Amino acid sequence: MEEVVAFLSTYFSVRSFAPDEQGGVYRAGHRPLRRLAVALEPSARLYERLRTAPPDALWLHRPWKLDLRQLPPDVPVLYHHLPFDETLTLGHNTPLADVLRLTEVAELGYKQAEGLPPRAIGMLGDAPRQSLQTWQTQLTRHFGGLDSLTGDPDCPVDRIAVVGAMNEALVREAAERGAKLYITGQWRQPARKAVEQTGMAVAAIGHLRSEEWGLRTLADVLHRAFPNLKIELD
Repeated sequence: MEEVVAFLSTYFSVRSFAPDEQGGVYRAGHRPLRRLAVALEPSARLYERLRTAPPDALWLHRPWKLDLRQLPPDVPVLYHHLPFDETLTLGHNTPLADVLRLTEVAELGYKQAEGLPPRAIGMLGDAPRQSLQTWQTQLTRHFGGLDSLTGDPDCPVDRIAVVGAMNEALVREAAERGAKLYITGQWRQPARKAVEQTGMAVAAIGHLRSEEWGLRTLADVLHRAFPNLKIELD
């Protein structure tokens, strides 16, 4: 268990976050770790699994509403909220950059906790030149759908910004640095003027879709790091 906790702390770069945002051990336990269940949050399906075949440990993105009475007392619970969002959803997400075939990836936009160095909340990279319509098809395949897409479907896109926020300053910076498509979780009205003036195409993936993509990716990352550990995706 300690190896998994240490691996996730490093993978999510938790020391870049304020102490109350770092995540880690939500509830301690001492089972030998052979099976690890991963889920975004408690659900009826997860509780059924916990009753019928409890894992040796549980990782949750949002553990706040977990009913600990439904877990055996020796099953530990791990969690990472903001570090997961910024690492494996729509931010500076290295696995996603690989999936989108981005090259020359650079940081875009920053957050900073008091007393800590800034951390990137987005990325910008060169992409295979394709029409916006083709990118729409690919993003739909990767994420299982889109909330919305704005822009000329025939417009060629060869540089993409992926950012876990959307405001006027971020859209303008992305445009100034050559991005033609801005991928984010949700469309934000305060950015509308910048979108219209820059001609930026915007793909809003949807927060839950991006989390589900991140959860699948986390399961793959853990499987590669610990091949003898069975990862059970909820």
